[in-house]
Amino acid sequence: MVSQYLLFLNVIKSKSIFKIVSALLLIAIICAFLFYNSLTNLQKATAKTKFLHTLRLVDSSWKISVTDNRTSLITPTLVVDGIYKSMEGPHASKSFEIDASREELVWLTSFKVEAISTDESEVMSNDYVCHANIDFYEIEHYNKWNLSNRIGKSYPRLTTMSNGIESYQFPKGFGFPVFTNENLFTQTQVLNHNIRGKIIPLKHKIEIGYEKHSKDLKPLRSVPIFIMLPYNIENPYEGPSELNPNACIPVSTSNHSYIDNLEMSYSGHWVISPGKHSYSYDVTEQLALKDTITLHHIATHLHPFAEKLTLIDNTTGSIISESHAENYTDKIGLSNVNYLSNKQGFKMFENHSYKLVLETNNTTEINQDMMASMALFFYDEEMHKKIKEKADL
Repeated sequence: MVSQYLLFLNVIKSKSIFKIVSALLLIAIICAFLFYNSLTNLQKATAKTKFLHTLRLVDSSWKISVTDNRTSLITPTLVVDGIYKSMEGPHASKSFEIDASREELVWLTSFKVEAISTDESEVMSNDYVCHANIDFYEIEHYNKWNLSNRIGKSYPRLTTMSNGIESYQFPKGFGFPVFTNENLFTQTQVLNHNIRGKIIPLKHKIEIGYEKHSKDLKPLRSVPIFIMLPYNIENPYEGPSELNPNACIPVSTSNHSYIDNLEMSYSGHWVISPGKHSYSYDVTEQLALKDTITLHHIATHLHPFAEKLTLIDNTTGSIISESHAENYTDKIGLSNVNYLSNKQGFKMFENHSYKLVLETNNTTEINQDMMASMALFFYDEEMHKKIKEKADL
């Protein structure tokens, strides 16, 4: 009788433990669900991609192949499962080398990114390409050439390919010098403005073309410039006001947000309302020109609904370059953004001021997001002298 009673108590106890565990598990699931729903699209995309790659539910490996004049990188699988506007989608990043098996000076001359199928046999729409960045490690790179004074002065971005300008090459006779075993870094991100209700796995393929070292090649140096608009840090989503008529509404105050020397807050990623708009920003400080230099190439980064980005010499009033964006008429996206590539080059002066002017046309009935930047590639005279001293002996 006693044993039966004890057995009965154990059963009751087990059921109670089961109920408690079940309740705790249910609470955990609810909390996880609520937490997940509180995340931004980018944070959700990052979490889902990490989950899929960690459990090996999709291909999580990078593939790198090398030829005599090209290095190709294929990303792990990235899954499109909803609308991902610019800067929101699944992404992948990796440190890499042009050719780790040797140490040889080469010149990077062309760049390309495209979306491909997961079996890597089919090229897909570039509507799935947000951007692909190529960065260099400035301490390693500049120390190789005894240019440590450059370290920390600007962001070490070599270039960006983005929707509408997924490939380009430098003018003939120019390139970016690196050693084949020098560390570089790439980060690529998925885009999807239009397709809903489908799950689309894909990969990105990045191709970097290069040439062997030659005394006839001249080095380029990338200087990024971009439009920043002020916003009220105490009420970021207030927008324009009487006190700040040029204020923008930032897409996020945590990303692409900047504070100047006067403690003013600026955003490089902002909201545009329906209709046509024009924005301008003085980029003289971003350029930080110390001497007369020659501009040979411009790669432009724009978001859908941008129509034109113009670089203007404020001092003379002359237009240095205009980048025109072609928007699709039957869907959201950029079909093409033209870029400047000129062997002769254009002079820019340290005692001149410069600005970017952006024209947009939001043809939808809702707010959209916007960014506008240019990567300017100048002839790098100082680097050229170092190369002549070290590599051309």
